[in-house]
Amino acid sequence: MRLPLPTWLRVPIALLLIVASTVLHVIPLFITALIKAAIPASAVRNVCSRVLVAIAESWIAFNTGLIRTLTHTHLTVEIDATLHRDGHYLVLANHQSWTDIPILQAVFNRRIPFLRFFLKSQLFWVPILGLAWWALDFPFMKRYSKEEVARRPELAGRDIEATRRACEKFRDIPVAVMNFVEGTRFTVGKHREQESPYLHLLRPKAGGVAFVTNALGEALHSILDVTIVYPQGRATLQDLFADRIREVSVYVRELPIPAALTAGDYVNDPVAREQAQAWINDLWAEKDVCIATLRQEAG
Repeated sequence: MRLPLPTWLRVPIALLLIVASTVLHVIPLFITALIKAAIPASAVRNVCSRVLVAIAESWIAFNTGLIRTLTHTHLTVEIDATLHRDGHYLVLANHQSWTDIPILQAVFNRRIPFLRFFLKSQLFWVPILGLAWWALDFPFMKRYSKEEVARRPELAGRDIEATRRACEKFRDIPVAVMNFVEGTRFTVGKHREQESPYLHLLRPKAGGVAFVTNALGEALHSILDVTIVYPQGRATLQDLFADRIREVSVYVRELPIPAALTAGDYVNDPVAREQAQAWINDLWAEKDVCIATLRQEAG
């Protein structure tokens, strides 16, 4: 049931409800995280981890319910995959807007393990959410520029080692690790600046994908390749709750983990690096065609 609200009222109501829900969910989440940190017994920590995920999934379900109640956005989802709550997935997707995240959560919540994203280390300091992400074992990454590494050579390889440490804790639990392969949100300006060979996508980056697959190894069952399309054009979170997004198309397909991502040393072996990038490039070429098809089907 959708509430017939004017836009000027719909957005503040949505914001108020999201903030209230976040606070109500974060309180028990923090309490559970403190218990998990204070009691080292593995049985207690395992129970706490399950409770933390259940709280996060409840928060996501509430946000998804808001989208269905406050907007007329129609979500068209086609899934060519067998999804398991206890699976081990690497989830790859194109990235256009922060709206991608609640859309992905709406598609996958309670159908696969809780989605975890690699986050920039600065996001740890986001009020409330930063600590919530930490409690939920989201991996925080600190990226170093070429200039920083040139000034301080000891920084070389630290981001890679941080990826390995972050992934180690996921080897023995159901997990879905999310990676936006382009590394940034799509804009026409970025597309032009990169001279991207794809019509609807930025150039993909193989490094993060290769690091995760190497770190998790056989613990990963498969890749979920996700294509997200906004037929009316790229949209913001404000557009979503202002009810300006009429349709979102999502196509999910399951792929085997390719040897190109698991074999060899991506950092030190040029051949392995070239093979991994070639596989990602081919995947992105297929995704570019898929986006064109989904847009055409949406009219």
